[in-house]
Amino acid sequence: MNSLSLLLGILLTSFALTSAAVVPFINLLYRLRFQRVEQITKDAYGRLTPVFNFFHQHKAGVPVGGGLLVIMVVSILYAILLPLLEQAGVTITSVHSNVRGEVNILFFTFLSFAFLGLYDDSKKFFKLPNNGFFGLSMRFKFLLEIILALIAALLLYFSLGISILNIPFVGTFELGWFYIPFATFTIVAFANAVNVTDGLDGLAGGVLMISLFGLWLLSSSILDVPLSVFIALWIGALISFLYFNVFPARIFMGDVGSLSFGATLAVVGLLLGKPFALVIIGFIFVAEITSSFAQLLSKHFLKRRIFPAAPIHLSLQKAGWEEPKIVQRAWLLQILLTIFGVWLTIVR
Repeated sequence: MNSLSLLLGILLTSFALTSAAVVPFINLLYRLRFQRVEQITKDAYGRLTPVFNFFHQHKAGVPVGGGLLVIMVVSILYAILLPLLEQAGVTITSVHSNVRGEVNILFFTFLSFAFLGLYDDSKKFFKLPNNGFFGLSMRFKFLLEIILALIAALLLYFSLGISILNIPFVGTFELGWFYIPFATFTIVAFANAVNVTDGLDGLAGGVLMISLFGLWLLSSSILDVPLSVFIALWIGALISFLYFNVFPARIFMGDVGSLSFGATLAVVGLLLGKPFALVIIGFIFVAEITSSFAQLLSKHFLKRRIFPAAPIHLSLQKAGWEEPKIVQRAWLLQILLTIFGVWLTIVR
């Protein structure tokens, strides 16, 4: 069996198991009342966000936590499959000499940000107070994100020895110790970028799935088996999740999914040594978080908005675009961005 057929089989296995579990999982979330509640949201400065509230009020009652199912399926299968592949005689090749270190970094990022997101989701649903450490205010949540990202960055630097930045047509730069804050920033930025993008049915999940296909191609091209297997499992589970997440959604990703997926997407790009390609492939996520941050700063310092609403998908909704139209156009754009990002990476 060649490597392509093996990876496709792994993807299909993940898809099949997630598909078998997703309906019972949705029913479980209903029984646990783990559903989106009506809430009055505020920005980082405590100001109301009426546009967001208006376009999201009809989503109340839909189960939240679909990301948890994806994380459980991928993590369990990954922990089982890698040893089985070794026992079956498959050579576990990687661009990193410390294969176990690579696997540990993937697991740590995937699960640690998931736990943080799960607690944040639970806080909303069970209406825990937004004060103190266990209330997980926005400041504490951001601080914990930085701590988790810093740990992942330290593992990348010390365990795998990654410290370079490759920019197509320019060259490769040795960052040294500066790689640690650079990687920390990248992980935190993408964790929040996916979280911000996850506002429309199928938007974040679809864009993420298409992005992963590009990164999967890159990891397979350099024969990084641990990373390729992980991405294959991730894509398979996401496809099944998306069937129930597209408009009208029957389940949402939740912070448990968006924070974990965003942080791990960044780590995958860093493991490949292609953070610049990650920015291109993940440009929709970058644009969403950048527009939100710019809007926040403008409202605070200039006392006016630079966008009708932020992130960008809210501006499109306010302009009259229907939700499925925005998501479909985003998917098409993402296909082009993924092709362009992969081309930039392999072109000489």
